[in-house]
Amino acid sequence: MIENINISEIKKVYFIGIGGIGMSAIARYFLSIGIQVAGYDKTSTKLTDSLIKEGASIVFNDDPATCPTDVDMVVYTPAIPSDSSIKHFYEQQGKHLLKRSDVLGIISKHTYNICIAGTHGKTTISTMVAHVLRDANYGCNAFLGGISSNYQTNFWSSENNCAVIEADEYDRSFLKLHPNIIAITAMDPDHLDIYGTAAEMEKAFLSFAEKLKSDGLLITRKGLSKENEFSSALHYTYHIERKDADIYASEINILDGSYNYNVSGPGWSLSNVRLNMGGMHNVENSLVAIAIAKFLGIEDAKILSAIASFKGVKRRFEYIIKSPNQVFIDDYAHHPEELRALISSTKRLYPAKKLTVIFQPHLFSRTRDFADGFAESLSIADQAIILPIYPAREKPIEGVSSSMIGDKVKTSVSLIDYESVESYVDRQKPELLVTAGAGDIDKCVEPLKNILLNQ
Repeated sequence: MIENINISEIKKVYFIGIGGIGMSAIARYFLSIGIQVAGYDKTSTKLTDSLIKEGASIVFNDDPATCPTDVDMVVYTPAIPSDSSIKHFYEQQGKHLLKRSDVLGIISKHTYNICIAGTHGKTTISTMVAHVLRDANYGCNAFLGGISSNYQTNFWSSENNCAVIEADEYDRSFLKLHPNIIAITAMDPDHLDIYGTAAEMEKAFLSFAEKLKSDGLLITRKGLSKENEFSSALHYTYHIERKDADIYASEINILDGSYNYNVSGPGWSLSNVRLNMGGMHNVENSLVAIAIAKFLGIEDAKILSAIASFKGVKRRFEYIIKSPNQVFIDDYAHHPEELRALISSTKRLYPAKKLTVIFQPHLFSRTRDFADGFAESLSIADQAIILPIYPAREKPIEGVSSSMIGDKVKTSVSLIDYESVESYVDRQKPELLVTAGAGDIDKCVEPLKNILLNQ
């Protein structure tokens, strides 16, 4: 039934959970092609405010009485509880109820698709790729899992029939896409509530790579555990420093929080690349964007200009304060490897400053499964502050709390509640502060910024 849906025949779409980063991108897509959009979310956010300004009709009460009945399609997020009254209402109405991944699958049937996948790095890379194509006047539609700092949005449209899509492994969503180019950044264990084992998750990534069209390009990070099992005809590997990778960086220099370096690829090179954002992992991320741009035939000068003008993604190594005496970085890191990359890069950029990290674990199951990894990553910091677990879609698991991480951290560590964060920072006045997590820790950012600026 899904295969037979024709978007050109749809007049009105309803989104259950419209405020999610992935859901809102698709809502913006429908708005951009003149389709009416309505939806529900449990709380008002900057994203829902923006969607309302763009023409969407949104309610914040799970009440079927608020639901329009003249909708042609209903899109829901798996994060919505199964007992949602609105979801149940539309099921009874016999409407098309599709997951976000189903809709992306429908859209991507008719576009040239650049799909960025991986357990971390995919938001920054997909945003960087989309920015390079836009800045170079190549053009693309962009479906992103974060807010681009260059354009203040997670979606944009183009007359060019090309789409850059953040390919989400959660719930095996990416298996519904139709990729022409695939990049896979990492296959570290995650979402074990869905996959059960790391091996099952790796199988899903291999299945995703098999969906690549015969004339397509596969790019994977050098050293992935299943590297030799990818069967694509054109397969390149990348790594920030390993010379046995097809694409790598060299002569990396740090200056004022920016990076200058050269990039070598299969049969090509690019000199004097400048990336004006923090994090050595972002230098590595840029290798993927550069390689895709080269594959598409974009001129070197346009690639260099686009990389230099890339401002990053909100909450991905985002500088909140950047001055000689005070640095404050906010990041979405919610997996041990993401946290390790964030903390290591920050220490490398500011080796003379004492680093304080405030971390909010995301999900009880992830905390249980990766407590050792989180503790190991946090131990790189000079001081770790751990907040209570943000539950998101989960109910509490007996015996699982932030102390599972805190008890194993080998540096100075404190466990404090969410309400105490501001007073803690006000007392400590850290010169180098990082906030990290995928929950609601971002609500602390502005208050902490004001505290640090007014000290």
